Amino acid sequence: MAQRPRQIKMQQTSALASMQQLESRSDEELEREQKYRAAAQAILGARAAERYDAKASREHFRRALAAARPQERMAIRRMADASLALAERRPEDLKAAVERLGQAPPSSRQLLALRVMGLLAPPPSAGMWPRIRGILLVILLIVALLLLGTGIVQLVALPFGGISLVTSVWVGLLVVLVALGVLVVVGRRRQARAQAARAG
Repeated sequence: MAQRPRQIKMQQTSALASMQQLESRSDEELEREQKYRAAAQAILGARAAERYDAKASREHFRRALAAARPQERMAIRRMADASLALAERRPEDLKAAVERLGQAPPSSRQLLALRVMGLLAPPPSAGMWPRIRGILLVILLIVALLLLGTGIVQLVALPFGGISLVTSVWVGLLVVLVALGVLVVVGRRRQARAQAARAG
């Protein structure tokens, strides 16, 4: 009986090590994984949550819990809580769940971005009104960005005699699209660096 806690700890360490080894595998390889099925399904659940696919994430974690040993289930449940809070855009729950995992909580900027994401693109489970509100907010945001881009073009063109409103709207739209493209590229590079740091 005295060796049981040590045995459980070694099995938990083994499960954690297998999860770290599996991180670099593709989704298709993880689906085929049989030896470390619980770890593979937990990784797939976390990846689905990063894509804000709560339904797929919940299903992967259900499979992970079914395949897990009893002593691994608490850790997988905590991981599922954090992943589902992310997928369903619940910043307060995400912060609490990440802290229960023993990891550093998301920064206030990341939580704010998740809160804005929840307003603009609420999960399907949020109901009809939040989704209508999200569509209206997206339309307002597009109009505001278009007005901002048009205003910038008008200001830049003012010393050169100005340009017509129609031209400034089209050029403003181009400016906004370029700015959004740059933000997307920068965001993806940061995400790739963060994933590489976690894998390392």
